[in-house]
Amino acid sequence: MTETAYDVVVVGGGPAGLTTALYTTRLGQDTAVVDRGGGRAAMMADTHNVIGVTEEVSGVEFLETATEQVESYGGDVVRAFVSDVARVDTDDDPVTFRLETDDETYRTRRVVLATGFSDARPDPPLPPTGRGLHWCLHCDAYMFVDEPVFVMGTGDSAAYVAMVMLNFTDDVDLLTRGAQPEWSDETARLLENHPVDVVHEDLESVTRDDDGWLESFTFTDGTTREYRGGFPMCGSNYNTDLAEGLGCELNDDGTIAVDDHGRTSVDGVYAVGDVTPGHNQIPVAMGQGAKAGIDVHMDLRAFPRSLDGIEAQGPVNGSEVPAVSPDLLATAVAHHGHAAGPRSDADAAAGDD
Repeated sequence: MTETAYDVVVVGGGPAGLTTALYTTRLGQDTAVVDRGGGRAAMMADTHNVIGVTEEVSGVEFLETATEQVESYGGDVVRAFVSDVARVDTDDDPVTFRLETDDETYRTRRVVLATGFSDARPDPPLPPTGRGLHWCLHCDAYMFVDEPVFVMGTGDSAAYVAMVMLNFTDDVDLLTRGAQPEWSDETARLLENHPVDVVHEDLESVTRDDDGWLESFTFTDGTTREYRGGFPMCGSNYNTDLAEGLGCELNDDGTIAVDDHGRTSVDGVYAVGDVTPGHNQIPVAMGQGAKAGIDVHMDLRAFPRSLDGIEAQGPVNGSEVPAVSPDLLATAVAHHGHAAGPRSDADAAAGDD
């Protein structure tokens, strides 16, 4: 098993993780993204609420483009599962981490956890994701304006989402799937005063149209109700195993506690995206990734050298600059976004001489 050294390793290749890597790479930090695949963004049939990205772009296409961007600047994106992260400080680098996968070990100065969460999926029968089964009200409520909608679940969150959907349509059913409601007495009083129909029978079958979109549910009592789509609200599991192993503080809701720049309670460890508190939205995740990426750069950058550093190491020597690694420097000079325009490998080598 080989060990590869980086300045930054991002665990998770969703919008938050890839944005972090985009910033750290362009700001001169050798960066790798280790991504196991899947995730919420990959499930999107269409992309909503992302300025500059049209709706016909799927989640897979969105992530492929983002990955290509990171790689074009010299970042590495690796498909693997990180099974363990441990702090292994040395005299040369007081904050160092080692990450383990099945095939490789990574050593890094900073870790960014972008591990997200997993939605609890209801039992079948169900319509397909993106064609009647939807996971984000803020992304997809617009699709169902003036359409019949279901919300599936038995807790307070399901009841509240059902009432929120009344802002978009007058035809909302709350499906408990034969389970006993678990919402509070206060929530029950709210439901009684909103035109939400609570349906307690379980589902027997699903009918879809020729394009695969949901048309209706048939229930165990033999009744059929038409729906265009809806939202399962059965809970989420935050992927915090690595954070817990590192000793990161968690919030009461299971998310990783972070400050406004994504810093966790453990020095050198950041967390961004859906595994942290806040709205589970691509633009929010991208903003968190950008802020964390900038903070990592400010933490790791070599210059300006502090007065204590100058006292210990002396003035900055011309041979020490630029601080960008040779690989990132060569990639930047050859990149189409470079101020001088792209150069061939031969031109770049001649320039180095």
